[in-house]
Amino acid sequence: MTNSSEPTLVLAATGKTGRRVADRLEARGVPVRRGSRTADLPFDWNDPGTWAPVLRDVRAVYLAYHPDLAVPGAADAIRAFTDAAVAAGVRRIVLLSGRGEEEARECERVVQTAPVAWTVVRCSWFAQNFSEDHLLEPVLAGHVALPAGDVPEPFADADDIADVAVAALTEDGHAGQVYEITGPRALTFAEAVDEIAKAAGRPITYVRVPVGEYADTLRAHGLPEDVVAFLTYLFTTVLDGRNAEPQDGVRRALGREPNDFADYAHATAATGVSVKEDRNSGFRILRFMCCMA
Repeated sequence: MTNSSEPTLVLAATGKTGRRVADRLEARGVPVRRGSRTADLPFDWNDPGTWAPVLRDVRAVYLAYHPDLAVPGAADAIRAFTDAAVAAGVRRIVLLSGRGEEEARECERVVQTAPVAWTVVRCSWFAQNFSEDHLLEPVLAGHVALPAGDVPEPFADADDIADVAVAALTEDGHAGQVYEITGPRALTFAEAVDEIAKAAGRPITYVRVPVGEYADTLRAHGLPEDVVAFLTYLFTTVLDGRNAEPQDGVRRALGREPNDFADYAHATAATGVSVKEDRNSGFRILRFMCCMA
């Protein structure tokens, strides 16, 4: 257990897992340095000149790469950042990774061979993608169209991911571990949308569409081509059944069962969500509001 006065750097600190990790660390009294482009001490993956200032005097790092470890160039960026972290005296790195992505495995190997205590938190699809990401607007509109068929996915709750990451950042016994974080059961996307509809108390339809049609829709909504390529890669490659089996990472790390998707859906419906424009980045960010309907 750490009681160090040295800060823990949390990257992607405005994202789904990063802000949860940062909030939990602060609740434990751990000094936190939030890494994002809009922080007082800004961090930008595309500007290595911003790395050294945020790494100064840091003990541990929650390493979350934006947009994903599967995108081209991610391994080079992870290698360069890990080298900079080691040179700055960082002693512990917790890497957020994705299941079923060979590109992510390469990034994992970079951290695993570095002279630091490391933990890999390897996750399935986030349940919160339905409420804090690109799927929110279709959910609110009552019509979700995706190129995902009958292959199930054990959606992971971002709260579980954050709890595991915080344990790995602050407690003994997690160094050298790879935790595969999933929900307790696998659902198809149609079944997940049905769970959300039941929790929200209103109809939400799910339609499977061809991947090319999906990509064209993303472009029509103004998503950058690299994001379009990444999302189509996820649906055509990662969702081929390789990740359908739930894993025991939450139980191994925390000694409890993972949160169920139905619990996530009911909790989110009770809180509600809406969409707000991020003036700094130009991309949409999502805020919890009064009701899901």
